[in-house]
Amino acid sequence: MATTREVFKQGALKGLSGFLWMAKIVIPVSYGTALLAWTGVLDAITVQLKPFMHHLGLSAIGAVPLIVGGLTSVYGGIAAMSVLPLTTGEMILLANFILICHNMIQETIIQSKSGTRAWKAVLVRVGAAVATVYVLQFFVGTTPHDVAAGEVPRAASQGFMDMTLAWIVATAQLCLKIFVIIMGIMIVLEVAKARNWIQWIVKALGPLLRVMGLSHRVGVLWMTAVVFGLAYGGAVIVEEAKNAALTRRELEALHLSIGVNHSMVEDPMLFLPLGLPPFWLWVPRLVTAICITWCLSLGTYLLSSRARAMSRSNN
Repeated sequence: MATTREVFKQGALKGLSGFLWMAKIVIPVSYGTALLAWTGVLDAITVQLKPFMHHLGLSAIGAVPLIVGGLTSVYGGIAAMSVLPLTTGEMILLANFILICHNMIQETIIQSKSGTRAWKAVLVRVGAAVATVYVLQFFVGTTPHDVAAGEVPRAASQGFMDMTLAWIVATAQLCLKIFVIIMGIMIVLEVAKARNWIQWIVKALGPLLRVMGLSHRVGVLWMTAVVFGLAYGGAVIVEEAKNAALTRRELEALHLSIGVNHSMVEDPMLFLPLGLPPFWLWVPRLVTAICITWCLSLGTYLLSSRARAMSRSNN
């Protein structure tokens, strides 16, 4: 049996490896997004999305936090929401869309490397966000109201060097947070494996996983994503997916679920300062994730039944 020192060393080495892998994604993606915002490309895209926003019960300016959040993070989406003239109902809809569809480039890369195809991850998350918000608009009661030109406050323009410096500071802070979380998760997982705690954790999660339509064997990965998210827990998910010997069906169901329903502790809490009711921040995407996995199970069952029926008819 490995000593405590050896266990911590192994966890630290895996944590460092995972952080370096994650940094290769975070740094170029975040800077590319900062450049799009600085050059005004995001503003131009917003104009084209006006009809789509109205179908979701949102005014055209709501496209700004959706784009920013989708390309960056929940933090970026909230920052954009906080300076726009939005009703409480619109903020509830935007919060749910952003909670499902944020940091799409980085998180899609993570999912594609740990069990599902990139196009499927994107299609399911965007489709889930649109469907969730479309249904929610009938419960929270919103009416699109486009503001007059000049009513939306704009941030003071920055020079290229000022923009880059601000990005460096923000990215350094983000990378430090990612480093601390990944190192902590990897060390805890190594200790849990060495002490045979994993089986007890998975057993305790069994009933909840069944409700979610997931296999008990994905318990640790599901818990990692739900608590820490795809970005912060991404390195752990990639590492464990390689070693857990899960079936393709188990991994696909897991990724479709956590793509919609991850970081359930921190992310919804970030919207509370905007005065949004907690129920609308936690419950809708949990329900959506359950619906997605059970629809996948139903689809798989129907396809297998059809295949068996065709096989019998051919025989």
